[in-house]
Amino acid sequence: MKRIKKVLLLIVFSITIMFPCACSQGNVVSTDNESEDTTKNTDTTQYSTEVKWSKLQKTGSEMLEYAEQFAIDYYEGGYVLLTIYDSGKYLIVPENNSIPSNLGSDIIVIQQPIRNGYLQATAAMDLIREIDSISCLSFVGTDRDGWYIEAAKEAFDEGIITYAGKYNAPDVEKLIAGACDIAIESTMIFHSPEIKEQLENVGIPVLVERSSYETHPFGRLEWIKVYGLLFDQMDVAKSYFDSQTEKLDEIDSDTAYEKKIAFFYVTNNGCVSVKKSGDYVSEMIQLAGGDIVSFDDATEEENALSSMTIQMEAFYANARDVDYLVYNSSIDENITDMQQLLDKNPLFADFKAVKEKHVWCTGKNMFQESTGIGDMIMDFHKILENPNVSDEELTYLHRVK
Repeated sequence: MKRIKKVLLLIVFSITIMFPCACSQGNVVSTDNESEDTTKNTDTTQYSTEVKWSKLQKTGSEMLEYAEQFAIDYYEGGYVLLTIYDSGKYLIVPENNSIPSNLGSDIIVIQQPIRNGYLQATAAMDLIREIDSISCLSFVGTDRDGWYIEAAKEAFDEGIITYAGKYNAPDVEKLIAGACDIAIESTMIFHSPEIKEQLENVGIPVLVERSSYETHPFGRLEWIKVYGLLFDQMDVAKSYFDSQTEKLDEIDSDTAYEKKIAFFYVTNNGCVSVKKSGDYVSEMIQLAGGDIVSFDDATEEENALSSMTIQMEAFYANARDVDYLVYNSSIDENITDMQQLLDKNPLFADFKAVKEKHVWCTGKNMFQESTGIGDMIMDFHKILENPNVSDEELTYLHRVK
């Protein structure tokens, strides 16, 4: 019995020694006197620091060049507030920093470092790859065969990432078991609000990105800064963004080739999907010195989408005399010869671009490789400048022969 009592006393003594140590190693943020409340613990003579959000001072904002869908504000102590318009506010808390008190209910906390992210927004993968942060992901919403980014396929093969279900049917148990620390979603998640709520209820913060709503092509690319912020690679993100925007310096801003391009694909039911005049593809073509044919008046369809579907007759009427046809294979099949195009509709034989053999096709990787905005603009510029340019000189386009 005495031996048992001694053991119990040793356990109690150990606990009293351990608790003060644990308290002294809590997360502390160095701020000015107005930014912290310090209270004395009379039992342990240790001090704890509480950071109040209402007391933190804003120190500056990220100056964005093209993006209009987000804002980044910096606060003392290393805290950063990311605002994504019509999506939410996200407080980025640096590693070893405590979560401030007095946060509004509309602010979602993202604690760094992110180690087991769940990526649903496929357009973000290439941006994350460029800042060497795929290893910070563990789960994706597109299985291996759905990726055209080699680094994503390699990450599957190496067991770095695994498929965890689509946006509307995620494997929540798998995410919990894998300690998922953020879900990066596209706006498709708003069609399944119960899924978003479910993820948040199990402690997984949901960030809804809106890069696809940027009308300027470099606005989309500037979202690399969002991922640079999340994965603590902002310097790398800024450097790459600058290297891409510099490509515009190679194009004379006053150059206008007075050439029209129709960017499209044929749907399974024989209609034609085209881009609206304000779409970012249209902007790329204009930056390259060309002009995209407008179909905005060819349909009464009104929605927020950047593309629309029209009848073949309307496409024929508007695009028959355009200088270039560019087939969008990122949605439909890749075409390499004219017969494949004519098989979709024999009316294409009457198009000026077909007769002059000025038909081009995008690669399947064009939209997933979102870091290649500058290269895509240069491709458009090259075919406008020299209709006989070889495929070897292009990155995302190839000639339909």
